Amino acid sequence: MPVPLAYSLRNLWTRKLTTALTAGGMALVVFVFAAVLMLDEGLKKTLVDTGEPDNVVVTRRASGTEVQSGVERAAAAIVESLPQVALGEGGARQVSKELVVLISLNKRESDKPANVIIRGVAPMGLTLRPQVKIVAGRMFRPGSNEIVAGRSIAERFAHTGLGESVRFGGREWVVVGIFDAAKSGFDSEIWGDVDQLMPAFRRPVYSSLIFRLNDVSGFAAVQNSIESDQRLTLEAKRERQFYADQSEALSTFIRILGMSLSVIFSIGAVIGAMITMYAAVANRTGEIGTLRALGFRRASILAAFLLESLFLALLGGLLGLFIASFMQLLTISTMNWQSFAELAFRFTLTAAIVAKSLGFALLMGLVGGFFPALRAARLNIVDALRAV
Repeated sequence: MPVPLAYSLRNLWTRKLTTALTAGGMALVVFVFAAVLMLDEGLKKTLVDTGEPDNVVVTRRASGTEVQSGVERAAAAIVESLPQVALGEGGARQVSKELVVLISLNKRESDKPANVIIRGVAPMGLTLRPQVKIVAGRMFRPGSNEIVAGRSIAERFAHTGLGESVRFGGREWVVVGIFDAAKSGFDSEIWGDVDQLMPAFRRPVYSSLIFRLNDVSGFAAVQNSIESDQRLTLEAKRERQFYADQSEALSTFIRILGMSLSVIFSIGAVIGAMITMYAAVANRTGEIGTLRALGFRRASILAAFLLESLFLALLGGLLGLFIASFMQLLTISTMNWQSFAELAFRFTLTAAIVAKSLGFALLMGLVGGFFPALRAARLNIVDALRAV
């Protein structure tokens, strides 16, 4: 017959200090594990949310990023005339021919330089990004030296606040608006009129074209039209996929580094759990003998001690997740390895991360508790009762 569940829980409560120390060690490991997953998720969410499902990004073939891309004006006109491009009010084609360049700006607090993306957009650019909203000031006027800054840029970089002016491209640019891009990658950009920014940076070609499909299911057809056209050396991707690809290099690095640290730390936590459970077995040898004499089978003893170790791990896992949940209040910035620009994003906790973290904690409990539980199950009844 099975050992009552309350038996395992009661023993954890009896050894409060040992339980707290062991659960605390596991909590720290789970915290690191969850924080890494949250960091990776936050990065991906920031970049994937930058794209719209019915938008297409066109860049030079194999360029990888908009910064490295170049689209000739003639090629842009060909793409703009494709029948799959949606029409807006008044029959205007929903296309934005854009320029993307990197500049170096100093941060407000440290005065240290970092790369920032300057995006030249056409009048249709804001329409194609419904998540982008002007929250202070107004949109720049076409044909002027006015710019608008993402909320993250305005908060972190000098001379990018509303009403301030910043110099780049050999000209002074006035910040007339601050926009919020719903925590997407656009929050880390500065926007201006593409026709003003191109001559300022002496760029004769666009970096990319963004257009909206008149039918979401028509992507394969328009992709084939663009990539098979001998006059063009361009490639087309769905906007969400394009920005998801931008996170791949940094995301892979975060996962490898984070998982390596988690595995190293987990070894210590498993050893701690194992020592705790071996001590529990040693202190309760007589108790184990009594249970066996009362008719409890070896398998029941094994299960009871394993459950005790799993409860200990679950307690540590929940505590680690609780601490990790506060990381969502933080916004961090790092360099996007694809675009080499500063990117701000937040830790993001999801149900999948909660499940993975608790699973990782229970795995540590299982590994740390198995051998002590096996020792308890193998104790000879007579030898165990002598310890009473």
